[in-house]
Amino acid sequence: MNQRDNSNFHILLVEDNEGDIILTLEALSEIKAEKEISVVRDGEEALSFLKREAPFEHVLPPNLVLLDINLPKVDGKEVLRHIKSSGSLRKIPVIMLTTSNSQTDINDTYGNFANCFITKPVDLDSFFALIKSVQTHWLSVVKLPS
Repeated sequence: MNQRDNSNFHILLVEDNEGDIILTLEALSEIKAEKEISVVRDGEEALSFLKREAPFEHVLPPNLVLLDINLPKVDGKEVLRHIKSSGSLRKIPVIMLTTSNSQTDINDTYGNFANCFITKPVDLDSFFALIKSVQTHWLSVVKLPS
């Protein structure tokens, strides 16, 4: 993955809950940074996107993945394992963004090299604040590998 400056930051949101997709996109839109956001709704589609298989042959790799654990077809833990075992993808930061607060899920995802595990707040204002802080951190603070 080539390092792009933050004016062309690409986020992949892997989420099956339409309400959470809408809220996340709305929260991300409030930050005035140039970014591209791609959304896929199940783990199988996420793997196709990351492998750049049809219909995703022309997408750029994301700079950041927001990944739910509980996904249809292929779960988020398996998507994470694929990302972190692939030489071309493993440097991409993966944030597990999920409703789970299970210690097993936390241990499993960190054991597979997730960059962080965040339980989605149920309060709308807290959810917006969380998404904004994630985006600010990864676009403004963190230096990504080239």
